[in-house]
Amino acid sequence: MIASQRWLEMTGAQFRPHEARRRCAHLSNYTVEYSETGDGPPVVLVPGLAGGFDLLGPLTQKLSRDFRVISYQLRGEDNCFALRQPFGVADLVKDLAEFLDGMCLESPILVGLSFGGMIALEFAARSPFRLSHLVLQGAGARLERGLLPTVAGTVLNRYPLPSDSPFVNQFFNLFFGSAQRKDDRFRFVTSQCWQTDQSVMAHRFRLVEDFDVEPRLGRIRVPTLILAGERDVMVSPRSLEDLKAGIAHGRLQPLPGCGHLAFVTHPEKVAESVPASSRKRNRR
Repeated sequence: MIASQRWLEMTGAQFRPHEARRRCAHLSNYTVEYSETGDGPPVVLVPGLAGGFDLLGPLTQKLSRDFRVISYQLRGEDNCFALRQPFGVADLVKDLAEFLDGMCLESPILVGLSFGGMIALEFAARSPFRLSHLVLQGAGARLERGLLPTVAGTVLNRYPLPSDSPFVNQFFNLFFGSAQRKDDRFRFVTSQCWQTDQSVMAHRFRLVEDFDVEPRLGRIRVPTLILAGERDVMVSPRSLEDLKAGIAHGRLQPLPGCGHLAFVTHPEKVAESVPASSRKRNRR
């Protein structure tokens, strides 16, 4: 029993969906690993800048009670050598479109989280009739310049870091939205994020710095829910308001007490926000 508990703590297994099926699919530019669990209307999760789809485990656990939850690895997540061939947001959007086609998903709910929200927004603008709903958390119309994004971008781009940097780990307290004890959840987040190669994180951060979807928001036709963490230090209120104003069917919903990593710290709040009309009818 003691050994089992230690294994759970070291691997973060308690935060991962236990019945998820992990498979691979061949896309034009890379072989994508994806995870699938649950039953019901399809929900596709687009992961963030670091940590891959395993970081979405707490949210996947909650959503799988009502939905068929599918998450996938972004290009470069499992192979940093993918950076040898330059690619941008448009390429990541094409990857998503090809993945949805391969999974035969005609109009799923798309949930974009942090960096994944940027990809989801661009996809919805380019393919306005491919989705039933769009849900965003930790994403705005653009990255507002500030001290934290500036420092994060400088560190990732210019300084090689060890695989578990105490300096960078301090930033995770800000992403959580409040000071965190170094408990199982904190260790899960930090260890999972360091699974992503620093060069890949730096590349994705550069894409975020150049991203501004506001001129294309009018093309988004699907109902869009924008979840705003009350303590999210990466997304400004102005960026969120501009996002809501630019989408015809956009709705802004606050998440009290939540930071940028609300999908990890408060997965039940994020899961409960997914459109209720789409849930399985037989839930009790």
